[in-house]
Order: sequence, then C-alpha cells, then structure tokens
Amino acid sequence: MKLQIITKNVEASETIQEQAKKKIGKLSRYLPTIDEGKVEIFKEEAKLPQQRFTVQVTLASKGILIRAQEKAEDIRTAIDKVVDALTSRIERYKGKLYDKGGGISLARQGTTEEAEQTEPQKKVVKSKRFLIKPMLQDEAINQMELLGHDFFLFISAETGKLNLLYRRKDGNYGLIEPERE
Repeated sequence: MKLQIITKNVEASETIQEQAKKKIGKLSRYLPTIDEGKVEIFKEEAKLPQQRFTVQVTLASKGILIRAQEKAEDIRTAIDKVVDALTSRIERYKGKLYDKGGGISLARQGTTEEAEQTEPQKKVVKSKRFLIKPMLQDEAINQMELLGHDFFLFISAETGKLNLLYRRKDGNYGLIEPERE
C-alpha cells in the first residue's frame, strides 16, 4: 500500500511517521484490496487540549474510499483513534459486502441545529472535484457510510442519471432523482 503523509502547522518526526505507516499498513489485513492511502496530520489552536491534533486518513480500495478523522491531545493518540475508527468502518463494509452484518448504521443519526441567521452573506469556502462512476443504490449507501457523510452524489447504474442520496433524521435514506419539465 502506498501511503502519503501530509502535515500542516505541525512537524511530524520520523518516529511518528513510521508509527502511522505501521498501524495504517496493518489495515490491509482486514481489507487486502487497499491500494493507497493519504494521512493528513495537522495542529489547530483549540481551546480544549483534547482537540489540538487532528489526523485524517483516506484509504482507496478498488474505487471505494474509506475515510476517518479523529482529534486528540497528541498525535500518537489521534493515530490510534483513527485506526480504530477505520477498522470498524472496514469491518462494517465487509459485513455488508458478505451479508454477515445487518441493519443500517444509526451511529450518525441525530438532530442538527440550524445555523444562526446573524451572518447575512454566505460564501463558498471549499470546492471539491471527484470522479463519479455509475453504481447501484446499495453501493452508494455503502460508499456514503464508509466516507461518514450525510449525503452522496452518484450516477445511477440503472438510469444513467445523477442522483443524490442523503441520510434522513429517522435513520433511513432519501434519494433525489432529477426530472426535466
């Protein structure tokens, strides 16, 4: 597995980089098809010391992305926490893939608070580009769960149209399919 380590606002020693490579490299035991990975380590000026260091890992396995992000007081602890999160996501993915697991993960279910209307003008602060491949709804649900997102944009393998899958507050999923007049 190719592993790229990127740091921001922090200097990661060789020992820390080796620890990250070793622990994240062991994840290929659970999912041997992992081709490459990207580890982002950065330090933020947080009020709580438990949220000072952030480690975000994105793994690619045959076109499927698995991502997890964890915060901790030190880099080593954040790496351990993110490896645990990735392990559980990989196990959940494999369970769904081989019909061993069951049910919909309600871990991210919850209510979201509406943002205050004090700031009159909002702007786009981040833009992403990504390749989309046609997939079935079940594949899109699995991909959304692996990324830990509340929505997922994909091209339906059945219709060839762009669809938006999203998580509802009740834990189920919704699908938006475009139609023209």
